Amino acid sequence: MSTFAKPENALKRAEELINVGQKQDALQALHDLITSKRYRAWQKPLERIMFKYVELCVDLRRGRFAKDGLIQYRIVCQQVNVTSLEEVIKHFMHLSTEKAEQARSQSQALEEALDVDDLEADKRPEDLMLSYVSGEKGKDRSDRELVTPWFKFLWETYRTVLEILRNNSKLEALYAMTAHRAFQFCKQYKRTTEFRRLCEIIRNHLSNLNKYRDQRDRPDLSAPESLQLYLDTRFEQLKVATELELWQEAFRSIEDIHGLMCMVKKTPKASLMVVYYAKLTEIFWISSSHLYHAYAWLKLFTLQKSFNKNLSQKDLQMIASSVVLAALAVAPYDHTYGASHLELENEKERNLRMANLIGFNLDLKPESREVLSRSSLLSELVSKGVMSCVTQEVKDLYHLVEHEFLPLDLAAKVQPLLSKISKLGGKLGSASSLPEVHLSQYVPALEKLVTLRLLQQVSQVYHMMKIESLSQMIPFFDFFAMEKISVDAVKHNFIAMKVDHMKHVVLFGTPGLESDDLQDHLTVFAESLNKARAMIYPPTKKSSKLGEILPGLGEIVDKEHKRLLARKSIIEKRKEEQERQLLEMEREEESRRLKQLKITEEAEQKRLAAEYEQRNKQRILREIEERELEEAQALLEEQEKRSKRKGGKKPILEGEKVTKQILMERALSEQLRERQEMEKKLQKLAKTMDYLERAKREEAAPLIEAAFQQRLVEEKALHEHEQQLETELSRQRHDGDLKEKYRLSRMLENKIIFEERVKSRREAEFNQRRADREERISQIIQARKQEREALRKKIFFVRSEEERLKKLREEEEARKHEEAERRRKEEAERKAKLDEIAEKQRQRERELEEKERVRRETLLGRATDGLHRPSELPAGPEPGAASAAAAAAAAPAPAKYVPKFRRGGTEGSSQAPPDSDRWGSGKSRPAPPESDKWGSGSSGSTRQATSDTDRWGGGGRWGSGGSRPDDRNLPGDKWGGGSKSTWSSSRPRGH
Repeated sequence: MSTFAKPENALKRAEELINVGQKQDALQALHDLITSKRYRAWQKPLERIMFKYVELCVDLRRGRFAKDGLIQYRIVCQQVNVTSLEEVIKHFMHLSTEKAEQARSQSQALEEALDVDDLEADKRPEDLMLSYVSGEKGKDRSDRELVTPWFKFLWETYRTVLEILRNNSKLEALYAMTAHRAFQFCKQYKRTTEFRRLCEIIRNHLSNLNKYRDQRDRPDLSAPESLQLYLDTRFEQLKVATELELWQEAFRSIEDIHGLMCMVKKTPKASLMVVYYAKLTEIFWISSSHLYHAYAWLKLFTLQKSFNKNLSQKDLQMIASSVVLAALAVAPYDHTYGASHLELENEKERNLRMANLIGFNLDLKPESREVLSRSSLLSELVSKGVMSCVTQEVKDLYHLVEHEFLPLDLAAKVQPLLSKISKLGGKLGSASSLPEVHLSQYVPALEKLVTLRLLQQVSQVYHMMKIESLSQMIPFFDFFAMEKISVDAVKHNFIAMKVDHMKHVVLFGTPGLESDDLQDHLTVFAESLNKARAMIYPPTKKSSKLGEILPGLGEIVDKEHKRLLARKSIIEKRKEEQERQLLEMEREEESRRLKQLKITEEAEQKRLAAEYEQRNKQRILREIEERELEEAQALLEEQEKRSKRKGGKKPILEGEKVTKQILMERALSEQLRERQEMEKKLQKLAKTMDYLERAKREEAAPLIEAAFQQRLVEEKALHEHEQQLETELSRQRHDGDLKEKYRLSRMLENKIIFEERVKSRREAEFNQRRADREERISQIIQARKQEREALRKKIFFVRSEEERLKKLREEEEARKHEEAERRRKEEAERKAKLDEIAEKQRQRERELEEKERVRRETLLGRATDGLHRPSELPAGPEPGAASAAAAAAAAPAPAKYVPKFRRGGTEGSSQAPPDSDRWGSGKSRPAPPESDKWGSGSSGSTRQATSDTDRWGGGGRWGSGGSRPDDRNLPGDKWGGGSKSTWSSSRPRGH
């Protein structure tokens, strides 16, 4: 890896390599610089290096390199200048998108280009051969060769950026923007598999944020801005999923939105909730969950009526009609009849789960929730006044189906209403958040409902009916479809009927043993006995019941009033207690959050203080402030130019800290305000134009009708006049034609003779030309046969020549492979010899160190024996002992070179000769003068003992360990661990 004193030198070196066409080497050089631990403080040149680095990664399609570089750059500028990371990532995504679009346009241009040699031939021989071999068309092959690699790289780019920004609180907006662009990519090119993976990636990111709450730069979902960004991302995911018709993924997106709201305990805006329920209605309708579909429509109607004040009466009527029709489309019987206990429990859990999604109530407990049913939904529609907003057709349909008893005329009265309802609907007004409403989709379900109601009412009236009569009463279905519907109804205990196909009759009965008659038979029997007893033993005196009730009526009223007051007070107390508990819980949650926030802020402040003390805080902050001040000044000047202000000074206040973010927010708010004003003006103008156009048409309508009647009278008179003229002219032409016929009839024989003469002459001429044509065709066929024969010979010669050249290439490659194998074996033998020499050298060094240690211990023992008495012991260690300890600490590692002054002598252990740094320190030994001939950092082409020691021992290239590093194939290092010039000098050139 090359080491540069400044980052600018690496950038210059990369540009030089790019100019000579070595982009891979340039990319490797910049990658080594970015991943180096030497440049961990942010500098302005590093940003320019990253721009060049991502450009090279995109040109060479190196996604792994780009990810490594961006991760390292995030570590460098996370706490110092995160805006630089944002700019680099935006540039990276822009380049990837641009390359993918270029490849796509290039593929289209190749497909549309006219590249045909023979205009009479349908296809070229090469295209035919490729189509037979690969089974692909020309466009498929061009897409696979040009478009697919760039689209794969673009998809990898989106994944890389999302992975880098997933836990960065300062770049949440960029994370959301990347997710939106990835969604649009999947939507534009119909990438369903990638869309599922993208949803799973974003879902895992959110779960990791909740799992690891103690991360340093984790986004705070309780903040309104962060919550809005995450919600917008999920809603965009929901929209794209429905447009791609991935309904399973759309439902999971609904669950993600609901889980996010449960997590932060906040309800989103009404406009987002309208989108939420609108998509929920589509999902439930596709899944045939009509009950949940109707509940979602009810919530959607409530939202539109409550929050959309500009909604017209017609649009509100359409939405209300959809709610009622969706409720009526629900099957009128319970699907859980006869189910097992496990199935009932599962259905209950499913109802609670769906009710939670539809109701969007975060504080209600599951045990207090009402079970969703068709009857409760219809009663809720009546109580909330939805029926007063629907159209007259829907009202009549609801009244007929739910309240009328018409077993013979029900289908006949409902059929015209359904035909009218199927024509209603369409696009709503601009004030509505819903694009359109289709009422015709409920017609099949309503026909099925009418059929079930008719069968139910007929079963209560008749015991037996002919199949023919019943089929005539139900015009929607034939008898086979009606039989299928009735089987399902009988299965769920809605009606009881049997079909006797031999007698062609339908038998009706009671749904079960617990019918209304059998259920009340004891009550009827008791009433009959009471009547009989009264007849046998008549009462002697009929006392007035009113007189018996009146004396105690006051007491009963007082007791009931007191009981109601007590109940009301109990309810009020329960409400107050519940509110108090909720307030207490909110207060505790807020105090806990503030406490946690305070602890987090204190820890963050301590960490920042320690980090800023280590890194030259004042210089970095000054540079950042100056740069932000310059950018703010530039943005202010640009804002002045846009608003066409003239005169005045630069609007920078001395006491206010103007930053780039503040100016961008001001500019965005100004643009939003101008856009809102423009929209209001356009709406006002549109309303004025509507009024004017309506007034013009009302004034012009009678005039147009009068002009139309006048035109009818005039055209009638003109038609009669022209008809008379045409009759007269026809009579005159007929008379003239008769005279002409009589005059020309005498020339008929001469005309026939002339006609025969012309036919004979033309027939002879035709026969002559046909003979000439057949002869010419035979000549052309012979010539083409000769051409095809020559072409076959040419193709055979070309294929033979290609096979011969291919065989020669294979022999050359085999020879080169054998040569490379031979060189590898020689290199392995040479490496083994060098390892053996190094091992011997290390063994000698260990022996020398052992002798040195024994000598040092001997010296230390003598110094201890030289002390005369204990009172003369010094307080600290003796200078000789200190020097000996220092010598022991400075002793070389087992694999380092040991100089002569440390091998022997009693006084040489404390001082080192001047040349000790040359061989024992961590610096590398200077190369001989011949090293410049083959490259810097190598030890020449001849491997002597001293150079081997310097190379494999201490102070060598790979540090103090004696072993070689792992053989990494670095750029320019062809043979593994050593430098390129060390080993390439002994190789023969030209291979």
